[in-house]
Amino acid sequence: MEIIFIIIILIFSIVIHEVSHGAMADSLGDPTARYQGRLTLNPMKHLDPMGSFVVPALLLIMRSPILFGWAKPVPVNPYNFKDQKYGQLKVALAGPLSNFSIAFLFGIGARLIPLELAVKRGIVQNFAAPDGFLPQIFFLFIIIVFINTLLAVFNLIPIPPLDGSHVLFSLFPRAEYKFREVIAKSGFLFMSLVFIIIFLLFPYLREGVFFLARIFLGV
Repeated sequence: MEIIFIIIILIFSIVIHEVSHGAMADSLGDPTARYQGRLTLNPMKHLDPMGSFVVPALLLIMRSPILFGWAKPVPVNPYNFKDQKYGQLKVALAGPLSNFSIAFLFGIGARLIPLELAVKRGIVQNFAAPDGFLPQIFFLFIIIVFINTLLAVFNLIPIPPLDGSHVLFSLFPRAEYKFREVIAKSGFLFMSLVFIIIFLLFPYLREGVFFLARIFLGV
């Protein structure tokens, strides 16, 4: 039951992430996402069977220390942006910022729950809630904060196709051309190296996520 509950939170967090990309693009003059019906919180418009269900479920079953997933990317046409210089940067940052915003808001909510600080720290440490209505609500807020912090941090890694790569390419356009050259020459080898690097970085990523989530939660 808990696995299903966590996947539901993950799905809606991913959907909000993708809709934020589309909404920012729409505000900058690109209606592509709106025309294709992607500016909606209806999960069925966004879900990717593998990234939204299979991968998260497998990670949970395997008790992975990191949980992530993805949805179908929202279509964006940067040539429609009114802000050609920073439009792509704004769209790329909109997704992670939406997740940080959710983590911040539910972190405030968690701080307002009238439980002893020691009890809250124990729930965070054990990642399990004791019996009682308030501890269960606090645990729910913990899950929301952790998932959204993880999505934001993970997506800011500057490796394609993650949002961080679009931020990097917006600030340093030549980096994108260099990247395409590398992919053209040694695509499979390069992507294999990328996956190895991400795997090696996971312990540090996890520590960073826990650190930020604790700040949001005030514990």
